[in-house]
Amino acid sequence: MPDGGLEHDRAATDALVTLPNLITFARLCAVPGAFWFVIAHRPGAAFALFLAAGVSDAIDGWLARRLGGGSTVGALIDPVADKALLVTMFITLAAVGDTPAWLAVLVVFRDIVIVGGVLVLGLLGRSVVIRPLLISKLNTALQILLVALTLLQGWIGAAGPWAGWSLWGLTWAVAASTLASGAGYVWRAARA
Repeated sequence: MPDGGLEHDRAATDALVTLPNLITFARLCAVPGAFWFVIAHRPGAAFALFLAAGVSDAIDGWLARRLGGGSTVGALIDPVADKALLVTMFITLAAVGDTPAWLAVLVVFRDIVIVGGVLVLGLLGRSVVIRPLLISKLNTALQILLVALTLLQGWIGAAGPWAGWSLWGLTWAVAASTLASGAGYVWRAARA
């Protein structure tokens, strides 16, 4: 006879409808809205939605830890929601000319290489443990900052020459950290 506590724990970690999961799902549903606001040239609304998505990411993570470590479903959809929003923002901002197209290509290509590598390694029967590298965490933070500042500048306008130089420097920092992060994951996979 199975242990009731073990069944309860398994049910809790595999639960689909939890408050953190609902918040994460709402963030995923915000992606088309953010896309639309950028395409419709409403950067203020896009900035507000992007900011709300960032806050929701912090809240759902805090709630998941607070309510017992999160669920398997949450562990899967949380990074999907985050990546979907960032990739969509880079592609959309490049499409309207607010960020360089080459940067959007670089950001998307890095993610394709990582996901493709995981799939190939899995098909080859190699165990794949996904642990973010420090450079990858820095890259994500820089990407978020660049998207947020680009949307903010589009909304309130440039506040002097520092705004243009800030975005220019941040663009190159995102490019460099994207390359370093992608190379780090490839290096890790090659050594495994």
